[in-house]
Amino acid sequence: QVQLVEFGGGLVQAGDSLRLSCVLSGRTFSSCVMAWFRQAPGKERDFVAAISRGGASTSYTDSVKGRFTISRDNAKNTVYLQMNSLKPEDTAVYYCAADPYKGVSDTSARNYDYWGQGTQVTVSS
Repeated sequence: QVQLVEFGGGLVQAGDSLRLSCVLSGRTFSSCVMAWFRQAPGKERDFVAAISRGGASTSYTDSVKGRFTISRDNAKNTVYLQMNSLKPEDTAVYYCAADPYKGVSDTSARNYDYWGQGTQVTVSS
């Protein structure tokens, strides 16, 4: 059974940093493209970032470019999202996603097979 578990959410002030982690079990981690999505109240689940199987390629939504960094450690079955210069509009539940067939350019939530339970990130002004 595939399982994704996220860690690292919390309440921070604008300008602060947070690092999210997500651990995959039940599937060969290095065979999966990994991604982060986020969902604010009343809104759709939006793409944030993705990273290729080996980690060489990444993609980001425009609003986080230069502030967020996605990375992975295949030896630890873990993907990270380093979030710097956080803004109130970054407030959302952040979800980790995995898929063995997609590429980093696939930004649609409906195309990812495996999901974590989500972790809340709240940025106060």
